[in-house]
Amino acid sequence: MSRRQSRQPAPARQRPQPTDALRQALARQRKVDLVNLLLELAQANRRILRQLTAHLDVTAAADELLAATRQAIAEATAFNPRDINRNFAYDDEAYREVKRNLARLITVGQLRLAMELALELMKRGSHQVEMSDEGLMSEDIEDCLSVVLQALWRCNLPAAEGLAWCSAMVANDRVGFIAEQSLQSLRTQFQAAADTEE
Repeated sequence: MSRRQSRQPAPARQRPQPTDALRQALARQRKVDLVNLLLELAQANRRILRQLTAHLDVTAAADELLAATRQAIAEATAFNPRDINRNFAYDDEAYREVKRNLARLITVGQLRLAMELALELMKRGSHQVEMSDEGLMSEDIEDCLSVVLQALWRCNLPAAEGLAWCSAMVANDRVGFIAEQSLQSLRTQFQAAADTEE
């Protein structure tokens, strides 16, 4: 009986990646055409817009940041009412954009705008947590709010205004536990400042 020789598999050909042809086509384009194409894609797709903005570290004017952050809050906190009491998917990338934009607003001296947006995030985000099964997005919400809370620790906001904001945040929290300890600590700090002002 003759032994069968084991056959070595033929070396696999290097398959071109589907993006190779696209890469070559893009390389032949003029810079202005590529910029226009990217802008067109970004306007048609919010995810691409967020990725480009984050990657290029684009700093927009305060009014543009305000609008973009409101849009990101709406996208991050959206849910389908048919998915209530389930662990539904949510847009964690939009939450990251909210955090980036809140930090940018604070950096350009717009803390009060960031505080206003934090109130909106607390209201919409806690509603999303309330409607979900386990509230997995609560950590994302707290992560976004931490930017504003840290700024408030270091700012010279009038104590009465700080106390009012803390109260409004607690009132907007539909589940009663989002950033609870951080808000309580901040409220204590503002209360102590208010007591020394009297």
